Amino acid sequence: MATDSTHSTSQTRSTSGIDTHPDLMALRGRYAEASAKPISGLIEGLCLLTGLYLAISPWVVGFTGFTGLRVSNLITGIALAVLAMGFGSVLERTVGLGWCAIAIGVWTIVAPWAITGPNAAITHTIVNNAIVGGVAIALGLATMGLGFMGGRRRAR
Repeated sequence: MATDSTHSTSQTRSTSGIDTHPDLMALRGRYAEASAKPISGLIEGLCLLTGLYLAISPWVVGFTGFTGLRVSNLITGIALAVLAMGFGSVLERTVGLGWCAIAIGVWTIVAPWAITGPNAAITHTIVNNAIVGGVAIALGLATMGLGFMGGRRRAR
């Protein structure tokens, strides 16, 4: 008899979990509304393209002699592209990860000096990473702002 009551209690807990909480449902609805806006697709697409460009930029710009920086750009570019694909597919679960895109952007700006040291006088590597890093930071901030877009109309 005790087994039956324990079993029915565990079924009740699983159906009335956090997934059905009204605040969580409202938050997911807000993110779903924000992800349906055209600006959301634009931000996600630009973030994906920025990540892909960052990954291939050492070969496009010509980072000859900078193997460490080449590997860094490849890895961080792939990470940014994967993050952007997450923004595009499940924004309501990844919108809080916009800070990762910001961190990738900051690292991209700092990487020429952090990896090659103070001898990073090759301007094309610095300019490339500064521009791409700045774009990644801006897109990360924009992604974080997407969560506020869904509730803006109701607040007015």
